[in-house]
Amino acid sequence: MEFVKTYFYDFIPVKINITEEEQAAILSKYPPPVWAEGRNDFNIEEEVRGSDVNVQLLLNEYTVEKTKTDKQYLKMKFSNNIGVVNAKMWDNDGALERYLPLFEEHTLFQVSGRVEDYRGHKSITIHRIKPSEGDIDPFSLIACTKQNIEALTVELFSYLFELKSPFKEIALAAMDRFWDQFRIRPAAKGHHHNYLGGLLKHTVGLMRIARFIVKFEDNPFQAILKLIHRIEKAHKDELWSDLMSDNPGGNSRPFTWKDTIDHLYSIVFGMAKHKGQHPNYDLLMVSILFHDIGKLLEYHHAGKTFEDFKFLFPTADHSSVENRKATGITMDELGVMVGHIPYGVLLLTKIIETENIKISLEDIHHMHHCILCHHGLPEWGSCVKSPQTMEGYIIHFVDFLDSRYENTEKIK
Repeated sequence: MEFVKTYFYDFIPVKINITEEEQAAILSKYPPPVWAEGRNDFNIEEEVRGSDVNVQLLLNEYTVEKTKTDKQYLKMKFSNNIGVVNAKMWDNDGALERYLPLFEEHTLFQVSGRVEDYRGHKSITIHRIKPSEGDIDPFSLIACTKQNIEALTVELFSYLFELKSPFKEIALAAMDRFWDQFRIRPAAKGHHHNYLGGLLKHTVGLMRIARFIVKFEDNPFQAILKLIHRIEKAHKDELWSDLMSDNPGGNSRPFTWKDTIDHLYSIVFGMAKHKGQHPNYDLLMVSILFHDIGKLLEYHHAGKTFEDFKFLFPTADHSSVENRKATGITMDELGVMVGHIPYGVLLLTKIIETENIKISLEDIHHMHHCILCHHGLPEWGSCVKSPQTMEGYIIHFVDFLDSRYENTEKIK
């Protein structure tokens, strides 16, 4: 059975040759998550300004803020299966004193209030709020990918099974240990892939683009220039669409590729130092698998377990994480102190050691470098000044493309 579709403005072919038996074997060993059905479909973007709402929401985070006139209010961020819902509550009649203790103990609330709209951004001004009883189903209270999660699973493992040793062993050992969590995790709190299943979707997206660059084209420079050319067209289309709108230059109109073209060409110039080298495909694909795997530890949400912490730190006292509150997608209070990039290096190293996988010191360092440099620049979170290898430039390029392209997709 040949699986064929396209990606990235229908420019990148996605081709997988797999038998029905192989597909069944993948789904049996690595079952995809099953999202909840019959969920609450409250979508604040579809609500009319001034309308009253009464809805169950999961509390992500809250802070006490002050207005310019020094009036206190609660600023809150909730979630449901559609996405994030911003809200505020004024400190009327001692509201903060009454409700703050509840927020320390509970995360699932019945929220009553009025929809507000400020410069195109909708939120709820809360009048009443009370804790809801019952178990928290993360798949009904946090947004999930709407794409075919089964197909994404088969595609990921089709790529991993084609790798050569020892890279195949490294990749499959990681998935054997972390698949139950990897398959459901988000890739961000905001920005891109900020929903359950986002990490899987983002990882597959990078692999699709990397395969096009290294496998489908004879020359990686030619492939990257073709992709930049397609991005320039997309940017011009966005600009033309904006100019033809009733409100050209409006603040709410997204420009996916604004201020990115120069950086994309800088990647080509950086890669030129490695002209004549052919990228190590297997090393690159394993680096992509691990580039964001540290987000297992960096983010917290309902449905998260802590096997990853226990794997990395087996002798530590883990009692502090056992009773964590279930929330929407937030930064993990421990994970944020390290970040997903160093965690990715730690997890890769620990997998190699635990599984006793024989691999050259050079290959380990090349994969570590890919993980450490995939954000490209220190000001964007990269742990090194700039990529120093062909694979380092490619992983940054594909991460840069996929994280932005995701915002153009109608079905995420």
